[in-house]
Amino acid sequence: MTRRVLAVVLALLAQWAPLPARAQATLDYALTPRQIAPRTWVIEGAVDDFRPANGCNIINTGFIATGAGVVVVNTGPSRRYGEQQRRAIERLTAEPVVLVLNLNQHPDYFFGNQAWTDTPTAALAGSMAGMVAEGPSYADNLYRLCGGWMAGTESTPAREAVAPRAWQIGQHRLQLLRLQGHTGDDLVLLDHGTGVLFAGGLVFAQRVPTTPHADIERWLASLSRLDTLLAADSVVVPSHGPVHRGHAGIEQTRDWLLWVRDTLARSAEQGLDIGELMRQPLPSRFAGWAAQPAEWHRTLAALYPAFEARALLRSAPRQ
Repeated sequence: MTRRVLAVVLALLAQWAPLPARAQATLDYALTPRQIAPRTWVIEGAVDDFRPANGCNIINTGFIATGAGVVVVNTGPSRRYGEQQRRAIERLTAEPVVLVLNLNQHPDYFFGNQAWTDTPTAALAGSMAGMVAEGPSYADNLYRLCGGWMAGTESTPAREAVAPRAWQIGQHRLQLLRLQGHTGDDLVLLDHGTGVLFAGGLVFAQRVPTTPHADIERWLASLSRLDTLLAADSVVVPSHGPVHRGHAGIEQTRDWLLWVRDTLARSAEQGLDIGELMRQPLPSRFAGWAAQPAEWHRTLAALYPAFEARALLRSAPRQ
Protein backbone atom coordinates (compact mmCIF):
# COMPACT_ATOMS: atom_id res chain seq x y z
CA MET A 1 0.00 0.00 0.00
CA THR A 2 1.46 3.35 -0.99
CA ARG A 3 1.84 6.15 1.54
CA ARG A 4 -0.79 8.22 -0.27
CA VAL A 5 -3.36 5.42 -0.25
CA LEU A 6 -2.61 4.69 3.41
CA ALA A 7 -3.19 8.35 4.27
CA VAL A 8 -6.57 8.31 2.54
CA VAL A 9 -7.61 5.13 4.37
CA LEU A 10 -6.57 6.55 7.74
CA ALA A 11 -8.48 9.76 7.07
CA LEU A 12 -11.64 7.81 6.28
CA LEU A 13 -11.25 5.68 9.41
CA ALA A 14 -10.83 8.84 11.47
CA GLN A 15 -14.14 10.15 10.17
CA TRP A 16 -15.89 6.96 11.24
CA ALA A 17 -14.24 6.69 14.65
CA PRO A 18 -16.42 7.93 17.55
CA LEU A 19 -15.21 11.07 19.23
CA PRO A 20 -14.38 11.16 22.95
CA ALA A 21 -17.24 12.44 25.12
CA ARG A 22 -15.50 15.77 25.77
CA ALA A 23 -14.99 16.40 22.04
CA GLN A 24 -18.59 15.46 21.31
CA ALA A 25 -19.83 17.97 23.89
CA THR A 26 -18.23 20.81 21.93
CA LEU A 27 -20.14 20.03 18.73
CA ASP A 28 -22.66 22.86 18.86
CA TYR A 29 -24.72 23.80 15.81
CA ALA A 30 -25.29 27.24 17.40
CA LEU A 31 -28.88 27.19 16.16
CA THR A 32 -30.30 30.70 16.13
CA PRO A 33 -33.98 31.01 15.21
CA ARG A 34 -34.79 34.15 13.23
CA GLN A 35 -38.32 35.51 13.20
CA ILE A 36 -39.57 36.03 9.65
CA ALA A 37 -43.28 36.66 10.27
CA PRO A 38 -45.65 36.83 13.24
CA ARG A 39 -45.08 33.75 15.43
CA THR A 40 -42.92 32.20 12.68
CA TRP A 41 -39.21 31.44 12.86
CA VAL A 42 -36.59 29.86 10.62
CA ILE A 43 -33.29 28.24 11.63
CA GLU A 44 -30.96 28.69 8.69
CA GLY A 45 -28.42 26.12 7.62
CA ALA A 46 -25.22 26.72 5.69
CA VAL A 47 -25.60 27.47 1.98
CA ASP A 48 -23.10 24.76 1.16
CA ASP A 49 -22.56 21.07 0.61
CA PHE A 50 -22.38 18.50 3.42
CA ARG A 51 -19.07 19.06 5.23
CA PRO A 52 -17.59 18.35 8.67
CA ALA A 53 -17.19 22.12 9.09
CA ASN A 54 -20.96 22.61 9.02
CA GLY A 55 -21.90 19.34 10.71
CA CYS A 56 -23.88 18.36 7.60
CA ASN A 57 -26.28 21.20 8.50
CA ILE A 58 -27.24 22.69 5.14
CA ILE A 59 -31.01 22.77 5.66
CA ASN A 60 -33.43 25.46 6.75
CA THR A 61 -35.80 24.25 9.44
CA GLY A 62 -38.61 26.28 10.94
CA PHE A 63 -41.49 26.45 13.36
CA ILE A 64 -44.80 28.26 13.84
CA ALA A 65 -46.17 28.99 17.32
CA THR A 66 -49.82 28.97 16.31
CA GLY A 67 -51.40 29.76 19.69
CA ALA A 68 -52.68 26.19 19.85
CA GLY A 69 -49.29 24.49 19.71
CA VAL A 70 -46.10 24.61 17.69
CA VAL A 71 -45.75 23.12 14.19
CA VAL A 72 -42.13 22.22 13.36
CA VAL A 73 -40.86 21.97 9.77
CA ASN A 74 -37.94 19.56 9.18
CA THR A 75 -35.64 18.27 11.91
CA GLY A 76 -32.13 18.45 10.49
CA PRO A 77 -29.36 15.97 9.70
CA SER A 78 -28.69 14.32 13.06
CA ARG A 79 -29.99 13.43 16.49
CA ARG A 80 -27.76 16.19 17.86
CA TYR A 81 -29.42 18.74 15.58
CA GLY A 82 -32.91 17.63 16.63
CA GLU A 83 -32.04 17.92 20.31
CA GLN A 84 -30.55 21.39 19.87
CA GLN A 85 -33.50 22.42 17.69
CA ARG A 86 -35.89 21.35 20.43
CA ARG A 87 -34.04 23.42 23.05
CA ALA A 88 -33.96 26.45 20.73
CA ILE A 89 -37.75 26.28 20.30
CA GLU A 90 -38.32 25.89 24.05
CA ARG A 91 -36.33 29.06 24.68
CA LEU A 92 -38.72 31.08 22.51
CA THR A 93 -42.16 29.71 23.29
CA ALA A 94 -43.88 27.85 26.10
CA GLU A 95 -46.37 26.31 23.66
CA PRO A 96 -46.07 22.54 23.29
CA VAL A 97 -45.00 21.11 19.95
CA VAL A 98 -48.04 19.34 18.49
CA LEU A 99 -46.78 18.33 15.04
CA VAL A 100 -43.44 17.78 13.27
CA LEU A 101 -43.47 17.80 9.47
CA ASN A 102 -40.78 16.26 7.26
CA LEU A 103 -41.15 17.80 3.81
CA ASN A 104 -39.46 14.98 1.89
CA GLN A 105 -37.45 11.78 2.24
CA HIS A 106 -33.91 13.21 2.24
CA PRO A 107 -31.93 12.66 5.45
CA ASP A 108 -31.54 16.25 6.64
CA TYR A 109 -35.32 16.59 6.61
CA PHE A 110 -35.92 13.79 9.12
CA PHE A 111 -32.77 12.52 10.87
CA GLY A 112 -33.48 14.83 13.83
CA ASN A 113 -36.77 12.98 14.44
CA GLN A 114 -35.00 11.05 17.19
CA ALA A 115 -35.41 14.13 19.39
CA TRP A 116 -39.18 14.16 18.81
CA THR A 117 -40.23 10.62 19.74
CA ASP A 118 -42.95 11.98 22.06
CA THR A 119 -44.49 14.09 19.28
CA PRO A 120 -46.32 13.15 16.06
CA THR A 121 -43.81 13.16 13.19
CA ALA A 122 -45.51 13.24 9.81
CA ALA A 123 -44.75 13.16 6.09
CA LEU A 124 -46.38 12.16 2.84
CA ALA A 125 -46.76 8.39 2.41
CA GLY A 126 -44.29 8.24 -0.47
CA SER A 127 -41.71 10.13 1.58
CA MET A 128 -42.18 7.73 4.48
CA ALA A 129 -41.58 4.78 2.17
CA GLY A 130 -38.41 6.42 0.86
CA MET A 131 -37.18 7.10 4.40
CA VAL A 132 -37.62 3.43 5.30
CA ALA A 133 -35.99 2.13 2.11
CA GLU A 134 -33.02 4.49 1.97
CA GLY A 135 -32.51 5.59 5.57
CA PRO A 136 -29.67 3.15 6.35
CA SER A 137 -27.66 4.18 3.29
CA TYR A 138 -28.25 7.85 4.13
CA ALA A 139 -26.86 7.20 7.60
CA ASP A 140 -23.78 5.48 6.20
CA ASN A 141 -23.11 8.45 3.93
CA LEU A 142 -23.59 11.15 6.58
CA TYR A 143 -21.46 9.31 9.12
CA ARG A 144 -18.74 9.11 6.47
CA LEU A 145 -19.05 12.81 5.65
CA CYS A 146 -19.51 14.34 9.08
CA GLY A 147 -18.21 11.82 11.60
CA GLY A 148 -18.73 12.82 15.22
CA TRP A 149 -21.57 15.21 14.48
CA MET A 150 -23.63 12.11 13.72
CA ALA A 151 -22.86 10.25 16.97
CA GLY A 152 -25.90 8.30 18.16
CA THR A 153 -27.96 9.14 15.08
CA GLU A 154 -30.21 6.49 13.61
CA SER A 155 -32.54 6.86 10.67
CA THR A 156 -35.93 7.62 12.26
CA PRO A 157 -38.65 7.91 9.60
CA ALA A 158 -41.83 9.86 10.18
CA ARG A 159 -44.50 7.78 11.90
CA GLU A 160 -47.70 9.28 10.52
CA ALA A 161 -48.80 9.80 6.92
CA VAL A 162 -50.38 13.14 6.05
CA ALA A 163 -52.54 14.05 3.09
CA PRO A 164 -53.01 17.42 1.39
CA ARG A 165 -55.39 19.52 3.43
CA ALA A 166 -56.11 22.95 4.88
CA TRP A 167 -56.85 23.46 8.55
CA GLN A 168 -57.15 26.17 11.15
CA ILE A 169 -54.83 25.79 14.11
CA GLY A 170 -54.79 28.56 16.66
CA GLN A 171 -54.28 31.85 14.87
CA HIS A 172 -53.03 30.27 11.63
CA ARG A 173 -54.74 28.82 8.59
CA LEU A 174 -52.28 26.31 7.21
CA GLN A 175 -52.35 24.32 4.00
CA LEU A 176 -50.40 21.21 3.04
CA LEU A 177 -49.86 20.56 -0.66
CA ARG A 178 -48.49 17.43 -2.31
CA LEU A 179 -46.28 18.22 -5.30
CA GLN A 180 -43.59 16.23 -7.11
CA GLY A 181 -40.33 16.56 -8.98
CA HIS A 182 -37.52 17.05 -6.50
CA THR A 183 -38.63 13.68 -5.12
CA GLY A 184 -41.63 11.48 -5.77
CA ASP A 185 -43.52 13.17 -2.92
CA ASP A 186 -42.78 16.81 -2.06
CA LEU A 187 -44.72 18.35 0.81
CA VAL A 188 -45.20 22.12 0.86
CA LEU A 189 -46.59 24.13 3.78
CA LEU A 190 -48.34 27.45 3.12
CA ASP A 191 -49.48 29.76 5.92
CA HIS A 192 -52.33 31.78 4.45
CA GLY A 193 -52.29 34.29 7.31
CA THR A 194 -48.64 35.32 7.09
CA GLY A 195 -47.99 34.36 3.46
CA VAL A 196 -44.97 32.27 4.44
CA LEU A 197 -44.30 29.30 2.14
CA PHE A 198 -42.12 26.45 3.35
CA ALA A 199 -41.21 25.19 -0.13
CA GLY A 200 -39.05 22.22 0.81
CA GLY A 201 -36.67 20.89 -1.81
CA LEU A 202 -38.71 22.22 -4.72
CA VAL A 203 -37.02 25.62 -4.40
CA PHE A 204 -33.29 26.26 -4.13
CA ALA A 205 -31.69 29.69 -3.85
CA GLN A 206 -28.06 30.48 -4.67
CA ARG A 207 -27.31 26.76 -4.48
CA VAL A 208 -27.33 24.03 -7.09
CA PRO A 209 -30.43 21.81 -6.78
CA THR A 210 -29.89 18.20 -5.78
CA THR A 211 -31.31 15.61 -8.16
CA PRO A 212 -30.91 12.00 -6.92
CA HIS A 213 -34.69 11.47 -7.07
CA ALA A 214 -35.56 14.19 -9.58
CA ASP A 215 -38.11 14.16 -12.36
CA ILE A 216 -37.41 17.38 -14.22
CA GLU A 217 -40.75 17.72 -16.01
CA ARG A 218 -42.77 17.16 -12.85
CA TRP A 219 -40.49 19.54 -10.99
CA LEU A 220 -41.07 22.26 -13.56
CA ALA A 221 -44.83 21.71 -13.30
CA SER A 222 -44.62 22.04 -9.51
CA LEU A 223 -42.72 25.32 -9.82
CA SER A 224 -45.50 26.65 -12.03
CA ARG A 225 -48.00 25.66 -9.34
CA LEU A 226 -45.96 27.49 -6.69
CA ASP A 227 -45.92 30.58 -8.91
CA THR A 228 -49.70 30.72 -8.64
CA LEU A 229 -49.59 30.59 -4.83
CA LEU A 230 -47.14 33.41 -4.23
CA ALA A 231 -47.62 37.14 -4.05
CA ALA A 232 -44.72 39.43 -4.85
CA ASP A 233 -44.00 39.96 -1.16
CA SER A 234 -44.56 36.38 0.01
CA VAL A 235 -41.78 34.99 2.20
CA VAL A 236 -40.32 31.80 0.74
CA VAL A 237 -38.34 29.40 2.91
CA PRO A 238 -36.43 27.05 0.62
CA SER A 239 -34.94 24.05 2.33
CA HIS A 240 -31.56 25.06 0.88
CA GLY A 241 -30.48 28.66 0.36
CA PRO A 242 -31.42 32.07 1.74
CA VAL A 243 -34.95 32.92 2.80
CA HIS A 244 -36.31 35.48 0.35
CA ARG A 245 -39.42 37.28 -0.86
CA GLY A 246 -41.28 36.57 -4.06
CA HIS A 247 -40.33 34.38 -6.98
CA ALA A 248 -36.52 34.67 -7.10
CA GLY A 249 -35.83 31.14 -5.84
CA ILE A 250 -38.45 29.62 -8.12
CA GLU A 251 -36.93 31.44 -11.09
CA GLN A 252 -33.40 30.32 -10.21
CA THR A 253 -34.50 26.70 -9.80
CA ARG A 254 -36.46 26.75 -13.05
CA ASP A 255 -33.55 28.31 -14.93
CA TRP A 256 -31.21 25.56 -13.70
CA LEU A 257 -33.61 22.72 -14.51
CA LEU A 258 -34.30 23.99 -18.02
CA TRP A 259 -30.59 24.39 -18.68
CA VAL A 260 -29.85 20.88 -17.35
CA ARG A 261 -32.64 19.31 -19.39
CA ASP A 262 -31.66 21.01 -22.63
CA THR A 263 -27.92 20.54 -22.13
CA LEU A 264 -28.22 16.83 -21.37
CA ALA A 265 -30.59 16.22 -24.29
CA ARG A 266 -28.35 18.06 -26.76
CA SER A 267 -25.17 16.44 -25.47
CA ALA A 268 -26.67 12.96 -25.68
CA GLU A 269 -27.74 13.58 -29.28
CA GLN A 270 -24.18 14.69 -30.06
CA GLY A 271 -22.76 11.53 -28.50
CA LEU A 272 -20.77 13.27 -25.75
CA ASP A 273 -19.74 11.11 -22.84
CA ILE A 274 -20.11 12.11 -19.21
CA GLY A 275 -16.41 12.95 -18.87
CA GLU A 276 -16.64 15.47 -21.71
CA LEU A 277 -19.61 17.13 -20.05
CA MET A 278 -17.79 17.36 -16.72
CA ARG A 279 -14.93 19.20 -18.39
CA GLN A 280 -17.14 21.83 -19.99
CA PRO A 281 -17.42 25.17 -18.15
CA LEU A 282 -20.72 26.06 -16.56
CA PRO A 283 -22.62 29.18 -17.58
CA SER A 284 -21.41 32.11 -15.50
CA ARG A 285 -24.82 32.61 -13.87
CA PHE A 286 -24.50 29.20 -12.18
CA ALA A 287 -20.76 28.97 -11.58
CA GLY A 288 -20.86 30.93 -8.31
CA TRP A 289 -23.65 28.95 -6.70
CA ALA A 290 -22.90 26.84 -3.64
CA ALA A 291 -21.99 23.15 -4.11
CA GLN A 292 -20.52 23.62 -7.58
CA PRO A 293 -19.13 21.71 -9.39
CA ALA A 294 -19.79 18.70 -7.16
CA GLU A 295 -23.56 18.92 -7.41
CA TRP A 296 -23.41 19.29 -11.20
CA HIS A 297 -21.28 16.16 -11.39
CA ARG A 298 -23.76 14.27 -9.18
CA THR A 299 -26.57 15.46 -11.44
CA LEU A 300 -24.75 14.11 -14.47
CA ALA A 301 -24.28 10.74 -12.80
CA ALA A 302 -27.93 10.58 -11.76
CA LEU A 303 -29.65 11.85 -14.91
CA TYR A 304 -27.41 11.60 -17.96
CA PRO A 305 -27.68 7.81 -18.52
CA ALA A 306 -31.42 8.15 -19.17
CA PHE A 307 -30.82 10.91 -21.74
CA GLU A 308 -28.17 8.75 -23.43
CA ALA A 309 -30.56 5.79 -23.55
CA ARG A 310 -33.29 7.87 -25.18
CA ALA A 311 -30.84 9.24 -27.74
CA LEU A 312 -29.70 5.71 -28.61
CA LEU A 313 -33.27 4.55 -29.07
CA ARG A 314 -34.00 7.41 -31.44
CA SER A 315 -30.88 6.73 -33.48
CA ALA A 316 -31.36 2.96 -33.72
CA PRO A 317 -32.39 1.73 -37.20
CA ARG A 318 -36.00 0.63 -37.48
CA GLN A 319 -36.54 -3.04 -38.22
